Amino acid sequence: MSGLFLLAMLFVCLLLGVPIAVSLGFASIVTLMVFADQSLLSLALRFFHTMQVYPLLAIPFFILAGTLMTSGGVARRMIDFADACVGHMHGGLAMASVLACMLFAAVSGSSPATVVAIGSIVIAGMINLGYTKKFASGVICNAGTLGILIPPSIVLVVYGAATETSIGKLFIAGILPGLLLTFVMIVAIYLIARKRKIPRQPWRGWGRIFTTGRRAIWGMALVVIIMGGIYSGAFTPTEAAAVSAVYALLVALYIHRDIGWKEVPGALVQSAKVTAMLMFIIANAYLFAFVLTTEQVPQMASRAIIDLGLPPWGFLLVVNVLLLIAGNFMEPSSVILILAPIVFPIAMSMGIDPVHLGIIMVVNLEIGMVTPPVGLNLFVTSGVAKMSIEQVIVAALPWLMILLSVLIIVTYVPAVSLLLTGLM
Repeated sequence: MSGLFLLAMLFVCLLLGVPIAVSLGFASIVTLMVFADQSLLSLALRFFHTMQVYPLLAIPFFILAGTLMTSGGVARRMIDFADACVGHMHGGLAMASVLACMLFAAVSGSSPATVVAIGSIVIAGMINLGYTKKFASGVICNAGTLGILIPPSIVLVVYGAATETSIGKLFIAGILPGLLLTFVMIVAIYLIARKRKIPRQPWRGWGRIFTTGRRAIWGMALVVIIMGGIYSGAFTPTEAAAVSAVYALLVALYIHRDIGWKEVPGALVQSAKVTAMLMFIIANAYLFAFVLTTEQVPQMASRAIIDLGLPPWGFLLVVNVLLLIAGNFMEPSSVILILAPIVFPIAMSMGIDPVHLGIIMVVNLEIGMVTPPVGLNLFVTSGVAKMSIEQVIVAALPWLMILLSVLIIVTYVPAVSLLLTGLM
């Protein structure tokens, strides 16, 4: 009864337009006051205990690194390099945009930041080359979702902290699914561009590839430093986040010289705002998960699903449907923190690998980023492309089939997620 009351309170608040963080906290407090014996003091202690979860310390550093990289010319350099590699092919600039989104996702760890940084440059360029605005915005809106899958992904950090799963393994596991999604999008673009006979750019030679690659190498090296440092044992994922922030600062100030010391306080303030917003959501979500556990909701859900006799593939199908629905209404980190305590124990009892489950959840939430009514990439693309939100939804929907096809592959072919972690 208390579990149903808790979930009902949450959804009522969300339907009334109450911010997600406040909805989570309010539902938790009211449920404990009505059904439990614990005092509000225990809730306050639990709330502040969340701030002491060590893996979450990586979040502000990754956000700062992404802010510093975004404020400079890293995106432009990555677009030039990608364009030099594939710009001469059918749909070359659109393909280069997808590659640039993949590269920039490895720097920023954020889908909206990827859409803004890449989309603000390439959408106008694609239109000038003969692409329709609908096609260009649809590509960028969906390719930007790579920001929460390609490491270093903040959503993967949240999942790792919530389920005590190795963040290093999650980062490695996100690489192949990210490459798969990039490849499938590029193939689709090539086929569409060839059918529509979109003009190609001239081949500019290997010299341009080496020149643009040399300019972009400092930004792309960030992910190599992070992953190499983690798996060489030089530092933990949390320490890697701090290293990435320092590296991004040095690159922006002294190598690319895109910003000066006068712009650094602004970047710090912007990072602090994003961190405060995200950590407030996380703290309330942890509080919500604590009440769920206290009221035995995960245990009851686990027993109910096991009693249904679902095989692992059937359980994963249910999880996918649940996540696709939740992703339409909530921010990815919130969905992870609310649903992971429920589905994680069931998955473990069925022998599903926790790393595999994490990648499945993140790919589902990628789709949530481009589906109404709360798909954040839709709103960001609307602002960048100067289109109405309805027009962006129509532009993004055809590409949604690609995301769904990759989700099916990732769900039912565990090797896509686990091959690299097994090799490491």
